[in-house]
Amino acid sequence: MKKTILITLILSIPFFVSAQNEKPQKPIPEAKVSTTKQNVRINGTNIALTAKAGTMLLRDENNDPIALFGFTSYTRDGSNSNRPIVFAYNGGPGSSSFWLHMGVLGPKRIVVNDPVSTPAAPYQVINNDYSILDVADLVMMDPVGTGLSIPVGDAEFEDFWGVDQDIRSISLFITQYLINNGRMNSPKYLLGESYGTFRNAGVMNKLLSQGIALNGVIMVSAVFDLRTLVFPPNEDLSYIVHFPTYAATAWYHDQIANKDPDLYAFLDEIRDFTENEYAPALFKGDQLAEDDKKAIASKLASYTGTDTDYWIRADLRVTNSEFFAEALREKGEIVGRLDSRFTGINQDLISQRGSHDPQSAAISPAYITGFLDYFYGDLGVSRDLMYTVTAGRREGFKWDWKHEGNMRWGTQAGITTGIDMAQALSRDPNMKVLILNGIYDIATVFYGVEYTIDHLGLRPEIKDNIIMKYYEAGHMMYTHQPSLEKFKADVAGFINDTQTSMGQPLPARR
Repeated sequence: MKKTILITLILSIPFFVSAQNEKPQKPIPEAKVSTTKQNVRINGTNIALTAKAGTMLLRDENNDPIALFGFTSYTRDGSNSNRPIVFAYNGGPGSSSFWLHMGVLGPKRIVVNDPVSTPAAPYQVINNDYSILDVADLVMMDPVGTGLSIPVGDAEFEDFWGVDQDIRSISLFITQYLINNGRMNSPKYLLGESYGTFRNAGVMNKLLSQGIALNGVIMVSAVFDLRTLVFPPNEDLSYIVHFPTYAATAWYHDQIANKDPDLYAFLDEIRDFTENEYAPALFKGDQLAEDDKKAIASKLASYTGTDTDYWIRADLRVTNSEFFAEALREKGEIVGRLDSRFTGINQDLISQRGSHDPQSAAISPAYITGFLDYFYGDLGVSRDLMYTVTAGRREGFKWDWKHEGNMRWGTQAGITTGIDMAQALSRDPNMKVLILNGIYDIATVFYGVEYTIDHLGLRPEIKDNIIMKYYEAGHMMYTHQPSLEKFKADVAGFINDTQTSMGQPLPARR
C-alpha cells in the first residue's frame, strides 16, 4: 500500500510542475466590424459602396490567433469577385493608413491648403472625385501597433515590429482577407507609400513564394535601399542621390540665377552634373585637388542658391537636415522634408539643422482630426476602440531592421528590399510596378529610386515592367491639386492597363 502511494506521488510531480510552469492563456478579444453604406461620385457617376471598418482575427501558419488586425474596406455594390482589389497602407514604419485613406484613395478626402498651413477646425471633408473606387475595391490596412491593430494570444508587439515580422503579418492578412471574402481569384494590387514601398517589395515576393501572384504593385514616394536615406560615415551615396532634390528645391524657390524655365530640362542637367562631376569628385575623397574642390563647390552653390564657402566647409557633403536650414536661411525660413515647397519660420538663424518639418506641421492636424471624425462618425466605429495614429506613441516601440534577404555571407550586408522586388519581378515576368515620385520630396528622394532601379541587375524586358511617373510636389503629392488629378489618372490607368495588356515600358524620366 505504501509503495503504491509513493509511486502515485512520484508520477504526479511532473504534472504539478508542468501545470505551475504553464503560462495562463490570454483570452482572445472578439474581432469587431462596423458595416455601413457609403457612396462616392466620380466623373459624374454615383457609386454605391459597402464599407467595413474594424478588426479581423489574424491567425499564424499553425492557425493560432496572433492579432486583431485593423482595416477599412470599400466594396462596390453589385460587383463580382473578378473586380480588382487594392490593398493599401502608409509607411513609417509605424504609421497607420489614414494619410492615403483621406488624402487620395477613399470615398472622402480632407481639404488642405497647399503649400501653406491649413487653419484649425472645422476642416472640410468632401467627396473624393479622384478616388480609385471606380476601378477597384479598396482595403486600407493598419499594421499591428497602428490603428486598431493589436497582438492577441501569446503574441507580443515585438513579434510584428521589424522588417521581416511586418512582411510576414501583412502577407498573412492579405491571404486571409482574400479567403474570408471570396476574393482569391480577383486581380490583386498592392499600394504603399514611403516605408510602405519598402514593405511592398518584400510582400510582393513573400506572396509570390506562397503561390499568390499580384497583377501590379504601386509605389508612392518610394525607397527600397535605406542607404539612399541615411548619411553614414564614409559613405557618399546618400549625398549624391539627395543633390538633385536640393537643386529642384532651389529651382522652385527661385534661388537660381537665370534658371532654365523647363523644370525637367533643368533636372536632366542636374543628373548629368551629379553623375559625371559630383559623384567622381566625392569618390576621390581627400585626394581631390584643391582647385577641383573649389570648382565643384562653386557649381553646387550655383545649383542650390547657397554659398561656395558653405560647400567647402561642408567638404562638399550636406545632409538633408542641414539643407533644410541652409536653403532659405537668408529669408529666415526652413524648407520642408516631406515637401520642400512648404516653408516655415527658422527661429534660430545660426542653426545647423532644420528644427521641424513645415509640411507636416501644416497638414497633420487636418488629416488626423478629419479622419477620426469620419472614422467614428460616418463609418460608425465604436468609440470604445482607440485608433492609434502611430506606433511611435506606444511604449517600447522599436523596429528590428534585420532582413533575411540581406543576409549574405552570414552578415547583414545592407538594409534593402530591392533584391526582393528584383527576385519577384524576375520570377513572375507578368508582374508590373508603378513608381510615383515627388520631385520636391526630401524624405524619399527620386534620384535614390532611380539609382536603386538601375542597380537591381534586371534583364531589359523585366525592367520594362517598371513604370516611373513624376510629380511637381512632394512626398504626399496628392495635397497638390494638379498632382492629385495626375495621381488618379496614373493609378487608374495602371490598373486598367494591367487588366488588358502586358503593360508598358519604362518611359523617359520626364
